[in-house]
Amino acid sequence: MISLRGPKLKIIAAVLAVIALAAGIYLTFFRSRGFVKTTGTIISLREDSSDDSSVYFPTVEYTVDGKTYTGELDTGSGSYKVGKTVPVLYDPNDPAVVHDGSGVGIYFIVVGAVILAVVIWSTVQKKRGLQQLEEQHALHGGAGLAPSVQGEERELYFLSDTGTAKVGHRIEDGQRRVLYEAKMTKFTLTSPYGFDFIDHEHGRTTPHLVGHEEESEYNSFLLDSNFTFELDGEDIWKYLKKNGIDVKTERMDGAVWPQYRISRDGEEIAILESSSQYVHEEDAEQHSVVSKLAVPGFYRIHTREEYLDAVFVTAMAFARSRALNDEGGTFGKQLRAGFAKK
Repeated sequence: MISLRGPKLKIIAAVLAVIALAAGIYLTFFRSRGFVKTTGTIISLREDSSDDSSVYFPTVEYTVDGKTYTGELDTGSGSYKVGKTVPVLYDPNDPAVVHDGSGVGIYFIVVGAVILAVVIWSTVQKKRGLQQLEEQHALHGGAGLAPSVQGEERELYFLSDTGTAKVGHRIEDGQRRVLYEAKMTKFTLTSPYGFDFIDHEHGRTTPHLVGHEEESEYNSFLLDSNFTFELDGEDIWKYLKKNGIDVKTERMDGAVWPQYRISRDGEEIAILESSSQYVHEEDAEQHSVVSKLAVPGFYRIHTREEYLDAVFVTAMAFARSRALNDEGGTFGKQLRAGFAKK
């Protein structure tokens, strides 16, 4: 199983485009080479029905050198009628081989060319976007994660804007003040999303490109999949590792979703505790029916970090990918690693 967005979609689309172009070129320029045109009469129809319409494939009768041949054409239509004459092409070396020569190959060529053009265009757009992003980062003094600075212990709340394609994320404090957030600035189906990461506590805004989420299946286990996306053109899990971030996944008593202990350069900087969408305690009490049903993308955060860059990016990685460890894996992989024994 793979996602139908992002880089994998481009690969699938490119392969389909090449197949369509090859089929179109063959049907248009090679299939009918040396064939002779004549007129055939429809003597019967084979119906191919669907819920909405019917398509008829005709069997035609035609004459070559005084001998009568019959053959079914491989292009169907709803307009064919018995007794109607239609142009056909036959192989002079084997007159029993016949087709309609309708030029359907042109449609394959057009479709393949359009798909391939979209793939090339989106790839160019991605590269151009990354170049512009590098220029913006240089202008703003870089886009690296802020240093780890310890302050007082505090409980914060990570929320995701669900129910919309333009999913954003934010960290709030107990008074519902937004401390850090990611606001989408560019929505696209073929290129990475544009986001502004805004540190409201320190007055810093950094542009980023966030790729589409991808899912790939390891094997036959339903839950044994890998989930990821790209941040500024780099796999999110590699990005975290490069910045010294490691995450330990722990099962929470009675909960479906785990909690995550985030470390940076060997020092623990935060704990993400899976929550329902009512991450504030008073909201959970008011909505007691769902208070224990954790929802991906919502966490209570326990941290002493003054700068929330690393905590936010890590929380966003799990929120957007739905992964259960910092390699993008799910419970299937965790079980084989002995996670269930913990």
